[in-house]
Amino acid sequence: MMSEYVQSPENNVLSNQSESQQILVNHTEQYVSKAAGFWIRFWAYTVDLLVLASIGMLLIKPIFRLFSLDINNPSWYAPFAVITATIFYGYFIVMTKLCNQTVGKMIFGIRVISKDGAKLKWSTVLFREWIGRIISVIPFNIPYLVVAFTPRNQAIHDFIADTLVIHEGAYDKKEKGFYEKSNTAKELQEQNVF
Repeated sequence: MMSEYVQSPENNVLSNQSESQQILVNHTEQYVSKAAGFWIRFWAYTVDLLVLASIGMLLIKPIFRLFSLDINNPSWYAPFAVITATIFYGYFIVMTKLCNQTVGKMIFGIRVISKDGAKLKWSTVLFREWIGRIISVIPFNIPYLVVAFTPRNQAIHDFIADTLVIHEGAYDKKEKGFYEKSNTAKELQEQNVF
């Protein structure tokens, strides 16, 4: 004998109106921000390097030449090296804190977010963009390749700061379900109702 089943839209519970047993079906669809992959991040970083090189060529070098300062000194503590490093890290820190993205990320439609969804704090941005980048550039930028192999495409500096780089306006669909079987469910399966 088959009884009538009604699906309750509020909590996704199938209830048997003639019996007291219930089959819980908790099916949810969740949309999460789509993580930006290795290549899109690579091209965004390349654009950022072009922006920084342009700033160096258009602003810093002419000022050094105007005052006859040495720009070819290879030591890390030379004034030219200190100023360009300050601009490099300052660019990434300030742009990420104020806009959650740099110019390269803006062009490619990606942004940096905190893993917990909170607004980025100064401490998070400093760890990600300064300390994390120092770690990532040693040796030969090889640590950046981690992005290609992690589940959410996180780089080492993302792991340090608990951040993600995501596409703006793009989401991945995640489906979750929980099923509790009861005697009524077995009866329905035998009768091929499902």
